[in-house]
Amino acid sequence: MIKIGNIQLPDFPLLLAPMEDVSDPPFRAVCKDNGADLMFSEFISSEGLIRDAMKSKMKLDFSEEERPFGIQIFGGDEEAMAMSAKICETVSPDLVDINFGCPVKKVVSKGAGAGVLRDVDLMVRLTGAVVRSTALPVTIKTRLGWDDNSKNIEEVAERLQDVGIKAISIHGRTRAQLYKGEADWTLIAKVKENPRIQIPVFGNGDIDSPEKALEYKNRYGVDGIMIGRAAIGYPWIFNEIKHFIKRGEHLPAPTIEQRIEVIRKHLYRSVEWKNAVVGVNEMRRHYANYLKGMPNIKEYRNKLVTLKTVEEIDEVLDEIIKTYSDFEFERMVIELPNYHEKCSA
Repeated sequence: MIKIGNIQLPDFPLLLAPMEDVSDPPFRAVCKDNGADLMFSEFISSEGLIRDAMKSKMKLDFSEEERPFGIQIFGGDEEAMAMSAKICETVSPDLVDINFGCPVKKVVSKGAGAGVLRDVDLMVRLTGAVVRSTALPVTIKTRLGWDDNSKNIEEVAERLQDVGIKAISIHGRTRAQLYKGEADWTLIAKVKENPRIQIPVFGNGDIDSPEKALEYKNRYGVDGIMIGRAAIGYPWIFNEIKHFIKRGEHLPAPTIEQRIEVIRKHLYRSVEWKNAVVGVNEMRRHYANYLKGMPNIKEYRNKLVTLKTVEEIDEVLDEIIKTYSDFEFERMVIELPNYHEKCSA
């Protein structure tokens, strides 16, 4: 059993990474259904929360079925971070997570996200301010360092543990890498092996198959894995990994009926949470990922991204089921989507 404060997670939990414009409540719901053990909000600006910005406030929404659940905040000002943690407390999440990993320029240029990696003392002060301001467990999501010349994650982990964090998730890239190149888990392993580190250490980066999840579990000794891009359009990845780790065999690939069932749940939740127009429009970004690997699917996909009502979309989804009722899916090789302009770490 893995513990974060008073939160109990299963042995080797699988975490859903917070992804801007992706991991909203509808997306989280289908990931929870398919085995995600701990999930987070999209990352929220501390300044936005304090200003009562509508978009930031909306990101605080979550349902009881999502627990255990963390709200992730970012910012570069101690007072603002402390105040935003107090605002998070009002909706009673299970923990508060601080984003010290987002590499996007507009975040970094404000001295937030991965921008803080250049100033470990500031990182410690910001973290301490949040820890002191809330009774909730505080966790961290970060990267190896700013660039190849400043991979300071071992020092960071020790110092942030000293000011009271209860877990750390580490993306195996520097800020300079963005999401390019291969994630390096060797430094994540060093953090885990450090006898001073007593908190759970979760690894993140490039996990796209059950085989890789098991290999990295055994090779790097982390307490669990955080999965981001591989879950976009393929929430089944969580249960597939769990089954493979437990039994050494693969679950059958999701059938067309199972795929459409998940699309529908995602769609209905989007419409319910946002409204009919926004919910339908924002689902358009997901169809290609859900239907990836299906032969001659382009015609249907093009229809789905032009339709304006749930009823019309339902009709096309019914057509897809009929058309592919006899198609036998093989286990799909997940291609990690390009995600350079978003934030998952």
